[in-house]
Amino acid sequence: MRAAVLLGGSKSRVDRVPIPPLRPTDVLVRVEGTGVCASNLPLWQGRQWFHYPAEPGAPGHEGWGIVECVGDAVTATAPGRRVALLSSRSYAQYDVTDQASLVELPAELDAVDVPGEPLACAVNVCARAAIKPGSWVVIIGVGFLGAVVTRLASLAGAHVLAISRRSFAQTLAERFGAAVTVGFEQQDEAFDVVSAHVGDELAPVVIEAVGTQSALDLATRVAGVHARLVIAGYHQDGTRTVDMQQWNWKGLDVINAHERNPSRYISGMREGARLMRDGLLDLSPLLSAKFPLSALDTAFRLSVERPAGFVKAIVDPWH
Repeated sequence: MRAAVLLGGSKSRVDRVPIPPLRPTDVLVRVEGTGVCASNLPLWQGRQWFHYPAEPGAPGHEGWGIVECVGDAVTATAPGRRVALLSSRSYAQYDVTDQASLVELPAELDAVDVPGEPLACAVNVCARAAIKPGSWVVIIGVGFLGAVVTRLASLAGAHVLAISRRSFAQTLAERFGAAVTVGFEQQDEAFDVVSAHVGDELAPVVIEAVGTQSALDLATRVAGVHARLVIAGYHQDGTRTVDMQQWNWKGLDVINAHERNPSRYISGMREGARLMRDGLLDLSPLLSAKFPLSALDTAFRLSVERPAGFVKAIVDPWH
């Protein structure tokens, strides 16, 4: 099969490598596509704590496709079924995962791209946020995750105030159900908008979905007393500082919404697929462009640059 191999230094190549072998409970999936996640960027860029060349297909983890064959002990699926999967090598034509780490997709989604893993992340973030109907939720950052969380929070009956640096993303947030949007360039302005709409008590739920120091600072600032501050952004570029005086004074419940339990991912993926099947969630406005495996570097570069209109890249390993 063909698989991408990350070399560091913002470079990759495509190699021909053996198709992975199956253990008794494994499933081999013919990958139709996989999303490019911002968490992949440090490995592509060549941060010093990684080793190169990377494993073929790594670190692709947003794949979906058709079951090609199954191990002797597999009972959860069968060849020909369309699935989304949890794995780490989906920048390749085939990927292997345990039968417990995939979700069969409903027939209504047969013609739809379904990056199940990031969809599950959004579902699980909202579950951890414990959103209540009629309450205000402030979401900082409207990329793929923030946009889906905006939609899910609005479906739960919350009033969503979305904050983003990009005017395009603010428009996207409105499309996904935000009642109010505001720019993020000036923290004072963002704070004033939150205070004007939510009230002087500020936000009962704040979801930080950027992964930067400035976003964490703003989340602290707009959170109300006894608020739930949900950290959904992926902070992977070093140490963060927090205003413990404010955290203590406000009595915040601070929740790290990154799941590491595979069963939680699977339940979130299944719920996300149900929402898509029922027409309650449409990911197509967030899937900005599709690239062949040979153009993976371009997909990564756009994920860094994030030009106007860009949210998430998809890689098709068969073209």
